[in-house]
Amino acid sequence: MERIWLKQYPAGVPADIDVTQYPSLVALLEESFAKFRDRKAFICMDKSITYRELDEMSVALGAYLQSKGLAKGARIALMMPNVLQYPVATAAVLRAGYAVVNVNPLYTPRELEHQLKDSGAEAIIVLENFAATVQKVIARTAVKHVIVGSMGDMLGFKGLIVNLVVRKVKKMVPAWSLPGAVPFNDALSAGRGMTFAKPAIGPDDVAFLQYTGGTTGLSKGATLLHRNILANVLQNDAWLQPALRKPPHVDQLFIVCALPLYHIFALTACFLLAMRAGGVNLLIPNPRDMPGFVKELLKYQINSFPAVNTLFNGLLHTPGFDQVDFSKLKISNGGGMAVQKAVAEKWLKVTGCSIAEGYGLSETAPTLTCNPADVEEFNGSIGVPVPSTWISIRDDDGNEVPLGSPGEICAKGPQIMSGYWNRPDETAKVMTADGFFRTGDIGIMTADGYTKIVDRKKDMILVSGFNVYPNEVEDVIASHPGVLECAVVGVPDERTTEAVKAFVVKKDPNLTAADIIKFCHTELTNYKVPKQIEFRDALPKTNVGKILRRELRDEKKQAAA
Repeated sequence: MERIWLKQYPAGVPADIDVTQYPSLVALLEESFAKFRDRKAFICMDKSITYRELDEMSVALGAYLQSKGLAKGARIALMMPNVLQYPVATAAVLRAGYAVVNVNPLYTPRELEHQLKDSGAEAIIVLENFAATVQKVIARTAVKHVIVGSMGDMLGFKGLIVNLVVRKVKKMVPAWSLPGAVPFNDALSAGRGMTFAKPAIGPDDVAFLQYTGGTTGLSKGATLLHRNILANVLQNDAWLQPALRKPPHVDQLFIVCALPLYHIFALTACFLLAMRAGGVNLLIPNPRDMPGFVKELLKYQINSFPAVNTLFNGLLHTPGFDQVDFSKLKISNGGGMAVQKAVAEKWLKVTGCSIAEGYGLSETAPTLTCNPADVEEFNGSIGVPVPSTWISIRDDDGNEVPLGSPGEICAKGPQIMSGYWNRPDETAKVMTADGFFRTGDIGIMTADGYTKIVDRKKDMILVSGFNVYPNEVEDVIASHPGVLECAVVGVPDERTTEAVKAFVVKKDPNLTAADIIKFCHTELTNYKVPKQIEFRDALPKTNVGKILRRELRDEKKQAAA
């Protein structure tokens, strides 16, 4: 297969990366710990930790975990928002020879129980705010060791005040009881007095079990080996260099980490990419508190801002955001969901930095494609394959379709997972005979190698035999000045099989359904125009901010029944 997209690569970006330069992700981390020892690595609630401190604390916590008799390769669950304990725990688990199981802290007991059972996790490190959920399911899992942290654990004297507010004022910590649970700081202290046994870790050892969102049933663990994660960190690092070399010069890369670290996007594009570059992450524990988020941004000069469309959009509508100093913002990466043109255009106007949209999945560590990081305007595509990556657009029979024709996006590269954890049957369903991963997304590749997402297969709406792709309709509705957010789904229709329905959150309280339909008629062919409009105060979203169309569809099915 000819890599036609290589002609679009910015100067200095290699066609391939050397995935063998590190034997493991741990080797990369330890190189950075040695090289950048006195630099800040993470900042959270005004408290910072350096690479030296991260090195020392992760060794201590790793020694503590080893003292529990856990065998190499044991799975350790992490259940926390973006707090300083997260990078310490992640580095500790990896360095001790174990695998990280990232857990959404807002999981229900049912969801948590499934993930702990499926992964076979033997230990969990959890923030006390979510310990009550662990309490409800732990007896039915293999978890034998529990470490419980608090919001204030690593904040010094300020931590006492933070804990008081979190526990007593805001009452954010439900009562819990986990006999034998050890406080995070106690585990650190105990580990400092123990001997750390450095294990032999190779490229084929498991680094992360990254669970899919479960939108198609029970969530599955994407098994990401050290070499998979390493490859994507190196791919992203190479891809961003043209933008980072642009003036003005910055001494240290400053990344905003508002996306949750338990999500693959933030894990790679924020945490690990910063480690490779000697950068610093600004951790935002609660990005839904937009005024508080903006207050944090006002304190710093940021260089890199990875986010999803809803986060970009929310910030743009938050008072004070336009007062943030964007003079050194070099990279705005969009992913996780389609970036809407109206949002991208406003972001460029406010920040002076165009959004470079990319694409990937949990199964791909995650980046597969991206627009050049120094792109000057939004183009609506997901860009071109990153180094060492092949994209093939295929029909249902696995045959490559002609350029410009829609088909399933299939991908091959060193970042692709080794398979779903203990699910060979599910793995077989998504891998082709020639080693390509089926993404389940429909896309089109142009003659210059750029790919555009048309939509998820399951989200496609069939109206009188015509395919309607929700992303296109949402993009149009979102460009209406009276709309804040929207989502489009298909609903049953006796005459046309399905009809297009839009759920809309108003920006202008006077906006009517007729206004939206009239506006859509100016931009869309008749069969694509929504036949139903439902206004909502908010739309259901994942913790990453991705709108859950499935929930909206399920509501309609239940109502019809």
